[in-house]
Amino acid sequence: MRAIVIGSTKHLLFASLYATVGIVVAILITAVWLLNDRPNLSLWHTTHLTSEYHQQSGLADFNQYLKLEDKLFAEVERKIYQQYQPRLSSPFNRYERHSMSDPALWQQNWNRSFEWPNPDAEFGLLLLHGMSDSLYSLSHIAEHYQHQAHIVGLRLPGHGTIPSGLTDITWPDLAGAVALATEHLSQTLAGKPVYVVGFSTGAALALNHELENISSNKPCAFAGMIFLSPAVGLAPIAAGAYWQAKLGGLLGQDKLYWNSIQTEYDPFKYLSFAVNAGDVVYQLTQRNRTIIADLSPAQVKLIPPMLTFQSVVDNTVSSLAVVKQLYQLMPASQGHELVLFDVNRARSHNYLLIQDPLAEFAPYWLANPLPYRLSLIENSPHNEPYVRVRELSYKQPIEDVVELELTWPAEVYSLSHVALPFPIEDPLYGPLANANKDIIQIGREIYQGERGIYSITAADMLRQKWNPFYPYMMSRIDVFTTQ
Repeated sequence: MRAIVIGSTKHLLFASLYATVGIVVAILITAVWLLNDRPNLSLWHTTHLTSEYHQQSGLADFNQYLKLEDKLFAEVERKIYQQYQPRLSSPFNRYERHSMSDPALWQQNWNRSFEWPNPDAEFGLLLLHGMSDSLYSLSHIAEHYQHQAHIVGLRLPGHGTIPSGLTDITWPDLAGAVALATEHLSQTLAGKPVYVVGFSTGAALALNHELENISSNKPCAFAGMIFLSPAVGLAPIAAGAYWQAKLGGLLGQDKLYWNSIQTEYDPFKYLSFAVNAGDVVYQLTQRNRTIIADLSPAQVKLIPPMLTFQSVVDNTVSSLAVVKQLYQLMPASQGHELVLFDVNRARSHNYLLIQDPLAEFAPYWLANPLPYRLSLIENSPHNEPYVRVRELSYKQPIEDVVELELTWPAEVYSLSHVALPFPIEDPLYGPLANANKDIIQIGREIYQGERGIYSITAADMLRQKWNPFYPYMMSRIDVFTTQ
C-alpha cells in the first residue's frame, strides 16, 4: 500500500512539473508571437552608430564630448538620411529631409548639446532631459534664463539621433556624460553657484551625481536641484525588461528588443522605445535607492536642496515613490520643496475617477510633521475651474492657502508625465494654432474615427502634453534659484 502511495505521489509530482513547464512554454510562445506581431523594424531601429559616447570612451572633458558628438551626427547623416529611400514619401517622418517632422526645420536643433555663454551670469544652469527625449523638453527653461545664467544643455548618450541608440547604452554611460558637463560648467563659473534642472531620467541622473559624490566624501556640485517628473521609482514590471531583451537575443528575434515600434513623427523625441532603455532607468533608480539607504544621517543632510514638480498621476514613473522613497527620507529644515499637481476635481470629472489618486499619499502626510515644504495645486472649492495652492510645511502646522489666477482647461482632467515642461504657447506640443505651417504641431494632431487604424494610438494623441500651471512652476523656480 505504501509503495502504491509513493508511486502515485511521484506520478502526480512529475505530472505537475510537466504541466507547469508546458504552461510556461506556451506562455513564452504566445508572448513572443504577440511581441513579434508588430510593425517591421526600420533603418533607424537596426543601424548601429559607432561614434556614440560610452563611459569607456576615455574622454577628458566636455569639449571632447562635443567633438565626438559632431562625428556622431555626421554618421547619422551618412547612414540614415543619405541611405533611406522610402517607397512612399511621408510628411511626418523625422528621418526624411524637408518633412514636417524634420528637426532641421527648427531654428535650433534641440537634439544636440549646446552651451549658451553669459559673462554676466549670476549662476550656472545644467539641463538634463529624459529617456528617449531631447533638450527640447527644457527649451523653455533655457530661454527663460538665458540672460541670467550660463547654460549648458547636455544631450545624453543614445539620444537625439536614432532609436537604436538606446539599445546598448548603460546608466554609467549617462552618468559619465553628466560628470563631464558638470565639471565643465563648474570650472567655467569659477565659484558661482550651479543649479541643475532634470526632467524624468535627467532628474535621476542629477540626484545620482550628488549621491555618488556624498558617498565618496566628495563635495557636491550643485547649489540646488530642480526636478520635473523625476524617475525615483518605476512599476515593478520594469525589472522584467532585462529578461525580455535576453530572450530576444537567445531566440534571434530583434523585435523583442523593443517595447514599442512606432512611426517616428516627433522631431525631438523617439516614439519607439527600446527595452534596454527601460532597464537603464530601472537600474539607475535602484542604484540611487541603495546609496540613500547606506548614507548616514549626517551624509543625508549634505544632499543639496531639491525643488520637485510632480503630477499625482503619472503613467511613466511612480508619483508615490517621490514621496515615499525620497522626500520622506530627508531631514527637516534642509530647504527641500515638493509641488504636487492634483487631478481636476470638477464635479463632471470627479464622478468618473476610478479611485482617488491622493489616497495613497495620505499616510505620509497625516502621521507626522513633514520634513519638507509641500505645495498641493488643487481645485478651488468655491471657484471652479480656478486652482489654489495649499501649503503644508514643517515650519508651520497650520495649512496656508493661496488662490491662483490659473484654471483647469475644461477638457483636461489631469496632467501627465510629459506635460510639465511645456507652456500653452509651445509650438510643438501646445494646443494653440502655429503660424508656421511647415512644421508638425503634435499638440493639435487629434483625429477621431474607429480605433486600430492609425499607427499613432489614441492614447498618445489624447495624452496631456502641456502644463496649464507652467507660470506658477516658473515662479517657484525663480525664487528657488535666488535663495
